Amino acid sequence: MNESLTSDSACGAVQGKRIVVVGGAGAIGKAIVNLLTLEGAAVVIADYNAGAARTVVEKLTDAGRIASSVALDISDEGSVRRAFEETSTQLGGLDVLVNSAGVINERPFTELTLSQWNEVVDLNLTGVFLCCREAIPLLRREGGGRIINIASQVGQRGRERLTHYAAAKAGVIGLTKALARELAPEGILVNAVAPGPIDTPFSATLSAETLAATAGELPLRRAGVPEEVAPSVLLLASEPGGNLYVGQTLGPNSGDVML
Repeated sequence: MNESLTSDSACGAVQGKRIVVVGGAGAIGKAIVNLLTLEGAAVVIADYNAGAARTVVEKLTDAGRIASSVALDISDEGSVRRAFEETSTQLGGLDVLVNSAGVINERPFTELTLSQWNEVVDLNLTGVFLCCREAIPLLRREGGGRIINIASQVGQRGRERLTHYAAAKAGVIGLTKALARELAPEGILVNAVAPGPIDTPFSATLSAETLAATAGELPLRRAGVPEEVAPSVLLLASEPGGNLYVGQTLGPNSGDVML
């Protein structure tokens, strides 16, 4: 995190909001958690890597922020259910869900095995479905709320050797739009954030050819960092800033996709 955890000049854009960040111990998720807690939210990190989640929580609480964690395997329906029950207990309710968990790996399409396809789709798309399904009753109890799904510009434009990832992230965008239409009348606003190339440990696993081709196509001529994604999430989670966003996909993508 570039933002110092000792700098607690909270502006309060989400002051008092109760938020769960799924995948909050990952690079982008951690930046999101840092900004949301800086802006006054109480955040639960739901993550498969329980040790990493606890480390983030310790740093945040030492800085006077409100944060805790729960263990979550988004590929396991029972684990998702238990995690949201525990989250609701810890927070005393829920106002915002941020789905930031996922995985990426590179394969030529004809070399993809069914298990490789299923892993990427399960963790990037089915996990979002499961988390949304558990969160919606909690948001309904509060009379409304926000769901923010982290998608990817790959789901909008496609990318060779990432067909399984592109399909899953395009599915997240489609799910976001359909769910937004279904839930907006109840005051639950559903949106997505589709980052472009971001410097994370995941991106470091991509081939040099893919990274070079991607960087060369960016009008900004550079990838982003996780801290440049988090403000889009903050906007969508905040009031009144996010009040009119319904079914939208915000694109902090260095100009890779222009809509």
